[in-house]
Amino acid sequence: MPRSAQQWFDEYGSSHQNPTNKLIHWLMVPTIFFTIVGLLWNLPLPALLSDIQGVNWASIILIPVLIFYASLSWTLMLGMLAFSLVCFMLAWQIDISANWPLWQISLTLFVIAWIFQFIGHKIEGKKPSFFKDVQFLLIGPAWLLGFIYRKLGIHY
Repeated sequence: MPRSAQQWFDEYGSSHQNPTNKLIHWLMVPTIFFTIVGLLWNLPLPALLSDIQGVNWASIILIPVLIFYASLSWTLMLGMLAFSLVCFMLAWQIDISANWPLWQISLTLFVIAWIFQFIGHKIEGKKPSFFKDVQFLLIGPAWLLGFIYRKLGIHY
């Protein structure tokens, strides 16, 4: 039987109790999500897809990611879609206007964010959840969104 969103969140939350670790996650999990969009943004596509406006590896990978979120909750999927679109707009803006290539900015932020994540887990005294199940890499952003939803009274 598949786990519910709340079951995922409860298990993820068990290794995210320390206030410092939680704060680090509130800052770094969205950063990591964005950096993955940025790293996928400019990867070359096969010739068949390269001329289609708006299609890149970030948009292609987003499809199964959103399917995963939809399997947990339609409201979580919609929230993650909205956050993904913000990440896409930011990546597009950086790609067309930054002095550094998007991939370099994304890679730098990715490394820094993961260093902080591991510091947070060192403080917590528990390993990151994704060491147990790689799907927790997708649960982290949804876990944060779950907090926002509960504050707003939105059911997931």
